[in-house]
Amino acid sequence: MKKIIVPIDFSEYSEYALKAAAKLAKKNNAELLALHMLEMSDIMLTGAGEQPQKIIYFLKLAEQKFEEFLKKDYLEGISITPIVKHFKVFSEVNEVAKKYDADLIVMGSHGVSGAKEFFIGSNTERVVRSSEIPVLVVKNDMLEANFDIVAIACDFSEETIETYLKASNMFSNMDSKMYLIHVNLPNDRFKSSIEIENEVVNFFTKAEGNLNNMSDVHYVSDYTVEDGILNSANKLGADLIIVPTHGRKGLAHFFQGSVGEDVANHATLPVMTFKI
Repeated sequence: MKKIIVPIDFSEYSEYALKAAAKLAKKNNAELLALHMLEMSDIMLTGAGEQPQKIIYFLKLAEQKFEEFLKKDYLEGISITPIVKHFKVFSEVNEVAKKYDADLIVMGSHGVSGAKEFFIGSNTERVVRSSEIPVLVVKNDMLEANFDIVAIACDFSEETIETYLKASNMFSNMDSKMYLIHVNLPNDRFKSSIEIENEVVNFFTKAEGNLNNMSDVHYVSDYTVEDGILNSANKLGADLIIVPTHGRKGLAHFFQGSVGEDVANHATLPVMTFKI
């Protein structure tokens, strides 16, 4: 992990994200790319006359405010690149990530405590669904960024193998212990223990060529996938929950409906998404 992007809107929650990113940057000797997007109307971006001067004026004001915002004691010793863009939508964060070859995006969110839930029309949703790199969502002031125990929600389908391998690579470098959680539901998607175990064997055989990590799989029966993931993560004492996504196409079939969004909404733990 060499470069971490943090979108900043000067809110309390974006500072939570900045603090978390700073801790990760120090642990990994990474560079922080602090991004502020000055949202402007189409008229300002395409208008003639004095519009260019107005754009320059607002950009200068944003840069000045941004510079003041980044004067934090916890950022000392970290390489920081401030970036101010006049993007109109947060989905364009992915373009910045590709341009700078970033490894991770860190964002703050208020979850269900605010007027709207985390994933309903929020900027964080737009970033998560468009991002081609992992997105870490935090909702409070993290005292530490020690992800000693990581819980990965997994249905053991072949399309989630890449997510598992990427996550394994990222967190093995942090000496984290990873557990995979499978939720069995009491409906038409119910599977017997033998059926699930066969899927797990096939998953690890294709992913790693061995079954060394079979003991790290936790099966749980619950009424909803969301409850199963959250309850299992708490039981494991996890510091982080990982959820695979299909980006713009919606969540993986394992997370039918709004399960992935609900996990991110209701988890008190940080949640990281990996695009399938």
